[in-house]
Amino acid sequence: MASSSSPSPLNSNEGFADKRIAVAARLTSLIPRIVALTAILVLGSATISFAAQGQFSAQPTSNEVEVAPTKLVTVPDVRGQAYVFAKGTLEEAGFAWRVVGSVQGYPANSVASQTPAAGTRIVDTGMPTIQLGLSKNGGYSQEGTPENASPYDGTAIRFLLRRAKPKPAAKPKPAAKPKTVAKPKAKPKPVAKPKPKPAAKPKPKPAPKPQASRRPDFAVAGAPTEPLDEITLPDRARGLQRWLGAHPKPTNANVRHWLYQHEWIVTGARFGWWHGAEALEILIRVDRQAQRQWQLGKKSEAAASRALSAARAKSQ
Repeated sequence: MASSSSPSPLNSNEGFADKRIAVAARLTSLIPRIVALTAILVLGSATISFAAQGQFSAQPTSNEVEVAPTKLVTVPDVRGQAYVFAKGTLEEAGFAWRVVGSVQGYPANSVASQTPAAGTRIVDTGMPTIQLGLSKNGGYSQEGTPENASPYDGTAIRFLLRRAKPKPAAKPKPAAKPKTVAKPKAKPKPVAKPKPKPAAKPKPKPAPKPQASRRPDFAVAGAPTEPLDEITLPDRARGLQRWLGAHPKPTNANVRHWLYQHEWIVTGARFGWWHGAEALEILIRVDRQAQRQWQLGKKSEAAASRALSAARAKSQ
């Protein structure tokens, strides 16, 4: 009878050792792969962290534009002036104007009120429009067509808005210092009174220089007198003629200047100011030059011609 055979302990130990050797060989072959994979993961995470850090630390481009400070102008005071003079003051200061109220814009009427008030600082919008309230000149006939607005378009009135400054925080009151007893002051020695000096004799004031006499060509009831601090009407007309020759293009500014000077001469001649007829003769030549140079001025020439006929008739 054959007996069943069982594995010997030696054989079992040898088989287990062979398995351990095989597993160790496999692990040894995988080590380079594990090291390479670990390096790839470390490099990848470092790249992502650097890119994220660069993205969040980059400064965004600013789209803000520095705004220039607002230019301001001061409203001149024309109250009490004749309307013909007030228009000149506003025109030279760069303002437009418009008459409000029941009294119309005749040259001899005077300015009773203005809006905005004189001295107000406003934003320079180009040609800010000042509103004028007039009072009627009872001695001057309200005839013809009144001029109730500037001959050029004005712009709106804008006031500068100022932000209210925050109130400063109240400072704590310092602790009261103990009162110190003042030592009695020594009595000052009496000072000798200075002898009074004789009063200097006032110097005689120089006599005012007599102004050039400009006798009016004729009298118009209620008309303002010719201002002696302005050039004469003939000199103004000659100056306008020279100015027109130096300005060949009819820009808005040039046309405004020409119209204002033209109206001053025509109005002054109607008031009977000195040598008004002579000034109108020169002005008519200027108007004809403007027609050749600018292709405008027929209406102005007609107005100057009517004023010349009236001035000649009243001068006789």
